[in-house]
Amino acid sequence: MSRLLEADLTWTGAAFEPGIQIAIDNDGRIEAVGRLARPGAERLAGRALLPGFVDAHSHAFQRALRGSGESFPSGAGSFWTWRQAMYALVESLDRASLRRISAQAFAEMRDAGITTVGEFHYVHHEREGDFALDDAILQAATDAGIRMVLLYSFYATGAPGKPLEGGQRRFSTPSVDQFWRELDRLAGCLDAATQTLGVAPHSIRAARPGDIGLIYAEARRRNLPVHLHVEEQRREIDESIAAYGRPPMAVILDAVDGGGFTAVHCTHTADADMVRFLDAGGIACLCPLTEGNLGDGIPRLARAHAAGDRLAIGTDSNNRLAMLEELRWLEYGQRLSGELRGGLPDSAGDVAPTLLAAATTGGARALAVPAGRIAPGCWADFVAVDLSAPPLADLPHDRLLAALVFGAGNGAIAGTYVGGKWRASGAR
Repeated sequence: MSRLLEADLTWTGAAFEPGIQIAIDNDGRIEAVGRLARPGAERLAGRALLPGFVDAHSHAFQRALRGSGESFPSGAGSFWTWRQAMYALVESLDRASLRRISAQAFAEMRDAGITTVGEFHYVHHEREGDFALDDAILQAATDAGIRMVLLYSFYATGAPGKPLEGGQRRFSTPSVDQFWRELDRLAGCLDAATQTLGVAPHSIRAARPGDIGLIYAEARRRNLPVHLHVEEQRREIDESIAAYGRPPMAVILDAVDGGGFTAVHCTHTADADMVRFLDAGGIACLCPLTEGNLGDGIPRLARAHAAGDRLAIGTDSNNRLAMLEELRWLEYGQRLSGELRGGLPDSAGDVAPTLLAAATTGGARALAVPAGRIAPGCWADFVAVDLSAPPLADLPHDRLLAALVFGAGNGAIAGTYVGGKWRASGAR
């Protein structure tokens, strides 16, 4: 028998509507949606349902850095000084601490309305060569009950032409062949109901162009999503030009023969390279709170927005886990850099639907998961919004989405469903 849910309001893809029932099958997928008028529905009074948010880029372990690195006694810091603190954390991790820290991050994600996370995982080793930390990240996701795409990272160099040093040795995947052997091993350890795999050659700093090309070709053969960090920092671009004569995006596009992938950050991507990337079907994943915290800069998103459903959102360092805040800062960054209001409007001039799409359909596309929509065949992953929350009081239905994005926070999120299974916000 199907399980039926009926909230006061449900997001249909264009608007919040009353009287919508959602039928969920025994596997946790949506069977039917609409004014089904079936008896026995579980009524979610005072609630609105949206598709569960998709966090397309996370490094869960970095949650443990929260509150550190925010004083600058020697003057202004940078991404590169922050990275040294991150390496110190990496050297302290073992299986138990990685599992605990990551489960904390994933539980907070649920509180923020995130039901699927793309975990860009590169901390592989407890001891040299053991790959013991890979299983711990899977266990942490199970602990929190979050859907996860494990974006398994290839990491072989410390910078173009330079060996791994210090904490980077815990990231090591010495060869492409060993990378695939480890990925194949992990495929047998997944929770089939909530976990899948993707691949992530870390960046042009950590992977040679030839290795990126080999990994990309095999991933496409296996129908796995491919993610890379691209042009977050200007120094990354300078190092790539010194080593390869071109910026990272151009080098990567050549390595993958112009194929599509998800590029995380794209903060300093040149317009011509962005056009080429988008023409190949690329998706730009932005992480506004982390990019703001690290002082990365503000990307130019007009072309990716115009290409349609090419934006995704990530929480990256997990310094603050608040998807609604990520969405408004995605828009506010464009407003600040362009000195305008309405940086990413849709064809009707509305911004909130664009931002919601980045957190739902765009992220689902980047991770190749049937999620991000309340539609038959998709996973029954939802955000339940508390319509009595003070930021949403006395608002008409047609302003609810904009009010959520621009006026609300995690306190408005009553809980989440993953595969039809409910978890109240704050539950542990």
